Amino acid sequence: MNRTEKAVELFEGGLNCSQAILAVFGEPYGLDLEAAKRLGRPLGGGMGRLGEVCGAVTGAIAALGLAQGNGVDEGAARDEVARSVRELVHRFEERHGTTLCKGLLGADMSTEAGRKRIKEEKLVAKLCPGFVSDAAEILAQLI
Repeated sequence: MNRTEKAVELFEGGLNCSQAILAVFGEPYGLDLEAAKRLGRPLGGGMGRLGEVCGAVTGAIAALGLAQGNGVDEGAARDEVARSVRELVHRFEERHGTTLCKGLLGADMSTEAGRKRIKEEKLVAKLCPGFVSDAAEILAQLI
C-alpha cells in the first residue's frame, strides 16, 4: 500500500483529513501518530469546521514544512517551502477549482443548513476520500 492509499485508509478509519495526511507523511520526519492527531485535529473541516482551506491541503502544507528546507538557512528554507506550497495549491486547484472546504463540498459546514446538507447527503464520506487522495498524491510528488 502506498502513502496515498494509507492516508485514505486512515481517513476512512476515523481520522480527519489533516490528521490522515500528517500521520502518513510526518512519520518519516519523526512525527508520531499521536502528535499527528493533535496537530491535525483543529485543521479538519476547513480549519475548525469553518469550511475554509481543506484539511487535507493544510495537512499537506504542514508536511511540506517537515520535509523541506532542512540543512539550509532559515530564509532559504522558507523560500523552498513557499514554492512547494504554491505548487501544491495550484495543482489541487487545477483538479478541484478551489481549496476551500465549503466549495469542495458544495455546502458550508459553518452553518446549520450546510451541516444538515452535509450529513443528509453524506458528502464527507462521498467526496473527502478523493480530496485526501489528491492532496497526498501531489504531496508525494513534491517531497
